[in-house]
Amino acid sequence: MCYGGSQEESGRHFYPYYLDIAGNPFRPVPFSPSWLTSTTLALAARMYESRDFGAMPILADALQDAGCDSADVLDHCRGPGPHVRGCWVVDLVLGKE
Repeated sequence: MCYGGSQEESGRHFYPYYLDIAGNPFRPVPFSPSWLTSTTLALAARMYESRDFGAMPILADALQDAGCDSADVLDHCRGPGPHVRGCWVVDLVLGKE
């Protein structure tokens, strides 16, 4: 499908969303259950339900406080996004596959 432009332009438009949902498929990120605290779960659930991902940097801080030292996870949360429902970090916190 070409949404009003070339297929290449469409791909460039959707690629950031793909990365938010799928992450890097060539470098899976291990996720420790010890990072699941009441704070990380509450933040992730609130963002998932409201579809407002403005608290992603706060989620990064909470994950780091819980012992997360994964640059992939923390950088993703603190990055500019876009972040959408289905975000791979939020889904990992919530146990969604």
